[in-house]
Parts: sequence; structure tokens; C-alpha cells
Amino acid sequence: MIDPDHKRLSIRRQCELVSISRASFYRQPAGENPENLELMRVIDEAFMEMPWYGSRQMARHLRRQGWGVGRKRVRRLMRKIGLSPIYQAPRTSAPHPQHRIYPYLLRHLTIERPDQVWCADVTYIPMRRGFLYLVAIMDWFSRKVLAWRLSNTMDADFCVAALEEAIARHGRPDIFNTDQGSQFTSFAFTTTLKDAGIRISMDGRGRWLSIGLQI
Repeated sequence: MIDPDHKRLSIRRQCELVSISRASFYRQPAGENPENLELMRVIDEAFMEMPWYGSRQMARHLRRQGWGVGRKRVRRLMRKIGLSPIYQAPRTSAPHPQHRIYPYLLRHLTIERPDQVWCADVTYIPMRRGFLYLVAIMDWFSRKVLAWRLSNTMDADFCVAALEEAIARHGRPDIFNTDQGSQFTSFAFTTTLKDAGIRISMDGRGRWLSIGLQI
């Protein structure tokens, strides 16, 4: 805003026009001390894992790690490095109250060959201003990822697209197992399975089975 080489306006006059003192113009901002620089690095790493954390939650997280920090200090440092919370982590397995839930078919079942059971899961990838959602179709026996898709919404279309690709490239399994997430209980997803002659299995509520998604 201030041009020291201005041909007509002195620095004093320019400062008056923008309502700042000459001392403010000449003052050199002090850099952060080494402790704050390290703290900013830790905050930035934590924010990549938990982008919904505001200054209060971040301060609690840092105190649990042994940092003696208050919320005001954390808030100032988060602002300095341009971090603002997005929103709470999405629920990727939220059921739909009007969708049919299918029984769990894998209890006491020995999975001993490829294409006996496939499975699918949805996870999320935190981005700077939101999330991307990743669905993967995997063979339960070989742990091979058969197809995957990314989406910026939680609708069922990207899950159906991944399922159709997996069937087109690898045939079909006897059983397809998922959780009760609305994408997997949707009419489009279950109809695709039925049309291919695949038996549908769904985990019971509260049951958690990792299919080994790694980003």
C-alpha cells in the first residue's frame, strides 16, 4: 500500500491516507520463535488427519501430547498458517431407514478360494476444503482390490460404477458382503448384485470388519 518511491506523495502523506502511523510502516515484524515454529508444524500434521478440529479441540489434542498450550495461542498459530476447521468427519456407513437390510451370510463360513466372497467399503480422504470418498471392491480371500472409485459426494453412483467395473473385469463372486451404509443398501447397488446372480450379505449393526483399505 505504501510506495517509498512515489513521485508525488511522501511516505508521511501515504501513511495518513491509509490511516497508519509511519512507525507501523517502518516496523519489521518479528518472526516466530523456534518453539512456535515446531508447534505450527505439529498443528499442520494433526490438521491433515483431523481437518474438522477447531482451536479448542486442537489445543486439547496438543495438551494430550505434552504441549503446554492454551486455546488462544493455538488459534493464533492456526490462523497464521491458514487453517480453519471444515466440519465433523463424515459417517460413511450411515444406514437408510427405508432400505432393506439383508442377512449376514458369512458366519461360520470358511472362505477358501477367490471369487467366493467379495466385499466393499467406503472411506474418506481429508482435503483442504472438504473430503473425497473412496470406495474399493475387494476379494475377501486374496485381498486383491478389484475396482475402486473416488467421488466428492456420498451418493450410490460411484459405488455402483466400481461394482460394475469389478464384475465386468473379474466375473462375479458367490457372495458380496458390505456394511449397512446407504450406498450399499440402495436399490441401484442391490439390483446390480441381484441381476448378476450374486447373494447379498450385510454386517449386523455395530459390527465392524476391516477390508484393509489403505490410502
